[in-house]
Amino acid sequence: MDAKPALFLYPLEHSKILHLVRHAQGIHNVAGEKDHNALLSPEYFDAHLSPLGGQQADNLRKQIRASGQLERIDLVITSPLCRALQTAIQVFGSEGQINGSKEANIDNSGISSLKCPPIVASELCRERLGVHPCDKRRTISENRSRFPTIDFSLIESDEDILWRTDARETDEEIAARGLKFMNWLWTRPEKEIAIVTHHRFLEHTLNALGNDYHPSVKNKMCKK
Repeated sequence: MDAKPALFLYPLEHSKILHLVRHAQGIHNVAGEKDHNALLSPEYFDAHLSPLGGQQADNLRKQIRASGQLERIDLVITSPLCRALQTAIQVFGSEGQINGSKEANIDNSGISSLKCPPIVASELCRERLGVHPCDKRRTISENRSRFPTIDFSLIESDEDILWRTDARETDEEIAARGLKFMNWLWTRPEKEIAIVTHHRFLEHTLNALGNDYHPSVKNKMCKK
């Protein structure tokens, strides 16, 4: 599913509400559906949204504003890959954030009066690392120029030192990173958080979390 949130509610005193959003369709998704080997092409380095992806983000933006969800969200955390950054801005951004971004291209009418949450980038929730150029990020200095309203202060290295040309992150490594990300979320003071991330990251993180639940619950959590 593209740019569609899943909401999990836990009836605990100190619970958090997480809105999990897979980025909207990227140009690499279109190419990869035709030929999986296309994902090895440098042409799709840090792939941006496709025209359909822009429409998907625009549709979700309208949906969460109409439902009143936007006003309840305290924080948006996004992967630092371009397609996730674009989705985060276009779905959750204020008029100022959208106008300040060089990468947003949507109808922003009727949103100037809405309170929008801050958007913070984190390396922990990015897509599977390695080999595929579409999953390698730009430098943080370039991203700050392209997305000046997103906070990149959590990312220490300007260059992408996590992505390797010769090794693809394993399922177990993604799951471990996902659990580390979830544990970090518990240190945050915000109660309702939207996370803009990726298919494989969500798949392996939710599968790892689901091991602590009844199989019927895990099946619902991990449904694509």
